[in-house]
Amino acid sequence: MPRKRKLWAQLSSLQSNSSIPASDALKSPTTTLDGNSSPKSSKYFVTEKKQSSQLEADFFNQPCISLAKSFLGQILVRKLPDGRELWGRIVETEAYLGGEDEASHSKGGKQTQRNAAMFMKPGTLYVYQIYGIYFCVNVSSQGEGAAVLLRSLEPLQGLDVMRELRSTSRKGSAKPLKDWQLCNGPSKLCQAFGIDKAFDQRDLTQDAAIWMVPGQELPGEQDVVATTRIGIGNRGEWSQKPLRFYLRGNKFVSVVDKKMEREMAAMEPISCS
Repeated sequence: MPRKRKLWAQLSSLQSNSSIPASDALKSPTTTLDGNSSPKSSKYFVTEKKQSSQLEADFFNQPCISLAKSFLGQILVRKLPDGRELWGRIVETEAYLGGEDEASHSKGGKQTQRNAAMFMKPGTLYVYQIYGIYFCVNVSSQGEGAAVLLRSLEPLQGLDVMRELRSTSRKGSAKPLKDWQLCNGPSKLCQAFGIDKAFDQRDLTQDAAIWMVPGQELPGEQDVVATTRIGIGNRGEWSQKPLRFYLRGNKFVSVVDKKMEREMAAMEPISCS
């Protein structure tokens, strides 16, 4: 075989057998967010559903609070019917513990047709509607009736498509959304990712239209703010429990707790360098 053809064959073989995780795209300069321009797709983003880096059942099979924290930094992937993929880094979550949790849809262990997904195996999507218009997406965890609400994402790929999907639910004269506005809230991220009631009870480890892959740089405890949940009304002590978690300093978070961040900063050791 001529040398040129041999090298081409070797290159083709390497490409077809590449084991580089799709989420390695986060290291690529083409996916850097500057707040003004949309990131381009990295060559490492692949369209195949099954990939070695996909988060599997063992990841989701953990207690609710632990799962809510573990989600931070992971990547949600949505494959649209036309084959395009949307990628977003999870930057904010809320834990709903079921049972005694007065703010949970499954409080008291009550199971209904609406909340059935909360009682299914960890990794099952629970999608519900609010105000008769908007949707929110949760993921079941360990624990009877426990689930984690996905509150905000940092868009990574497909921002133009997200912007189109968001615009269909907004008034025609509204100004174009900035990158940080696309997914900074539970209903916003569902709009941007085209998630509706049809996704209720789907399995994140098996579904061909939505799944998760690991993030490259996961946060440490010092990077995570634990504070009160949002919009749950008067639920006694449960209104004050620190069951919302977000990445400190991330501009894609829906609501920042400045007081808690100041307290965290005051507790940090002073550098002697």
